[in-house]
Amino acid sequence: MKATTIYWRVYVALLALAAATTAVAFVNLGVLSAPLTLLIAAAKTLLVILYFMHVRFSSAITRLFAGVAFAFLAILIALTMSDVLTRGWLPPSTPPVPKSARSP
Repeated sequence: MKATTIYWRVYVALLALAAATTAVAFVNLGVLSAPLTLLIAAAKTLLVILYFMHVRFSSAITRLFAGVAFAFLAILIALTMSDVLTRGWLPPSTPPVPKSARSP
């Protein structure tokens, strides 16, 4: 397959994923909105890494380091989402009352 054909297919896929991101922004999916947009963003990132950064046609060590970087990105996103999604589990704590305001 010619390189220009591959680039055009990747370009069309990126446009379709961008349209999907826009569609998700206008549809109320509740809790699923954030994970779905992150999944679409991960797919776009993977296409850019594989084809426009030429990782797909590189050596094994380059693919290994790109995969490790992508894994760390996934870990960071997972930790961020675990923080955001669990914020409402506990009631907010009240600040301690200073000693001067306490009654004797």
